[in-house]
Amino acid sequence: MAERVGYRIGIDIGGTFTDLALLGTDGSLITRKVSSTPDDYGRGIADGIVELLRELSLKPSDIVDLVHASTIATNAILEQKGAATALITTRGFRDVLELRRLRIPVLYDLQYDKPPPLVPRHLRFEIDERMAAGGRVKQPLDHASVEAAAAEIAKSGVKALAVTLLHSYANADHERAVVEALRAKLPDDVFVTCSADILPEIREYERTSTTVINAYVGPVVRSYLGALAGKLKGLGISAPLTVMQSNGGVMTADAAVRKPAYIVESGPAAGVIACAHLARRLGRANVISFDMGGTTAKAAMIEDGEAARTTEYEVGAGINLSSKLVKGGGYPIKLPFIDVSEIGAGGGSIVNIDDAGTLKVGPQSAGAVPGPMCYGLGGERPTFTDAMVVLGYLNPVAIAGGRVKLDAARAHAAIEAEVARPLGLKIAEAAHGVYTLAAATMTRAVKAVTTYRGRDPRDFALVAFGGNGPITAVEIARALEIKDVLIPPAPGVFSALGLLVSATEHSAVRTFVREVDALKLADIEAASRALEGEVMQAFAAEGHDVKKVELLRTAELRYVGQAYELPVTLAPGSIDLGAMRSAFDAEHARTYGHSSPGDPVDLISLKVMGRLAAGDGEFDRWSLASKPASAGSRKAFFGAAGWHDTPVVSRADLAGRKRQGPVIVEEYDSTCVIPPGCMVGLDPLGNIAVEVTP
Repeated sequence: MAERVGYRIGIDIGGTFTDLALLGTDGSLITRKVSSTPDDYGRGIADGIVELLRELSLKPSDIVDLVHASTIATNAILEQKGAATALITTRGFRDVLELRRLRIPVLYDLQYDKPPPLVPRHLRFEIDERMAAGGRVKQPLDHASVEAAAAEIAKSGVKALAVTLLHSYANADHERAVVEALRAKLPDDVFVTCSADILPEIREYERTSTTVINAYVGPVVRSYLGALAGKLKGLGISAPLTVMQSNGGVMTADAAVRKPAYIVESGPAAGVIACAHLARRLGRANVISFDMGGTTAKAAMIEDGEAARTTEYEVGAGINLSSKLVKGGGYPIKLPFIDVSEIGAGGGSIVNIDDAGTLKVGPQSAGAVPGPMCYGLGGERPTFTDAMVVLGYLNPVAIAGGRVKLDAARAHAAIEAEVARPLGLKIAEAAHGVYTLAAATMTRAVKAVTTYRGRDPRDFALVAFGGNGPITAVEIARALEIKDVLIPPAPGVFSALGLLVSATEHSAVRTFVREVDALKLADIEAASRALEGEVMQAFAAEGHDVKKVELLRTAELRYVGQAYELPVTLAPGSIDLGAMRSAFDAEHARTYGHSSPGDPVDLISLKVMGRLAAGDGEFDRWSLASKPASAGSRKAFFGAAGWHDTPVVSRADLAGRKRQGPVIVEEYDSTCVIPPGCMVGLDPLGNIAVEVTP
């Protein structure tokens, strides 16, 4: 009897579409794009799953795993719709959320207003206690002040509480006592967060901000994931639900409810993880991940097969160029993140001319509703997608396998009236100007994760995906002198596929803040073993086989006197302090262009991350159902090269031989544009491989 096939589902919610990828243990893959439902994202997910089950005649019991990337936590912060939150802190530190850091995103803007604290001042309470930086009790906890704060918080009716006491990373006894006392006084549905559980690290403002964010979004995430679990149960699906973390790993839904700050940027991380997996399969050490969807474009760097990560992230700051020098525009979260640069340019980006007569593309977006004008859903402003219809790059009749009908006449009329005529240009030139400007904007995103980090983009291949990434990829590569562009199979739902290869991850950290030369190796080794035990315990609690867990250790170091540290990876086995110091010198030189070998170095923290790989390799042998070869051509405009009668082909048509551009490759979930002069074919893994010419 044939072995029963089980299916895993990756679910990625975007600003315009919700992408679903269903992968069988036999390697079969079915993808689907459905419109996002902002009023209730879970409804769109449920509708998509029902459609897939019906189409494939599957039973709910055939689903063995669901992995989800959600923007619910991000949206709660962006829209200021989190829970009413209170903060308890050490006396004298009530206003740390107001004081922030002396950094603003626009240096000479005298009218700049910093973001309002997520906890208003009347809900920030001080208690009497004090820990020293080394963990010694300087002032015992005054229980009367805790009781007084508890009484006020109970009367306020808040739904979330953050507890952040001074130096609790060194000794959390007071925080634990406060949380225990508060839980006894507050209703059970109040979401309580303790900084020692979320971020036991130095830097008072960042630790407080991270803890407050976790509390602020906690009830929202709890409600959302609870409702989604209910919808899945209603469909008869009992498979476990896991959620993508901002660092590219996944965690159980229960863990996400406890630590929702870890999933704030879960969506962008999924595509980067898929890209890193693909790069390793191709034997390419260095690639740039480029994901352009309906609302934004995102870039990330994969170096030596691993996605670049950072703990310097701000949410709610608008467009994030991922620069350590541009800070202060949002709310800091000092947790591991995939280092993603984000630009407000997507398929739904609105095109307009400002009061100075300058053409703008984004960052405002038409979103899923009403969407671009050519969708015919009520959009009244021209968008990037409308311009692509005018240029002939997009099918003028329908996209997404015919699911989304297009009205090309509306697109032409909009670009003509609102772009071409005001600029005194022909309509094709105006539309190509939109294309060129959007590509130039997205080039900044790629630079932010390469040249701004001391890397040369010419040393990388560009892997483009998302619904619109393959349209603009070659233009971006030309601007950066990148020679190779790769378009993976199923590019429009590639992030959903990334969810299915993401490892389950747990991490633990211990703060030191001591000079390396003054440390005892035995103390560091003991701390490392304790952190490893903590990580393994987290996996065991979720029922995982701890023998399959891979442990990775990272040390964060800085030269004595510096304000910020750099992470270095430690080799397995015994810790070598000399090798750790040398690795830091090398990383400092690579990041900043110089180092100071011999100068004293501080060890700030030691981190251990456990990683449990997903699946049994189904992703490496998956195959899409073959598509019939396309036929025909259409006129497409390529700027200075003018109009060309351009062949429109399928991916399968590229097999076995290379073609010279111009070529348009149409697929269910995306369209790839290869301009004149470039060569295109398929590599052994089925990726569209473009050789870019200047």
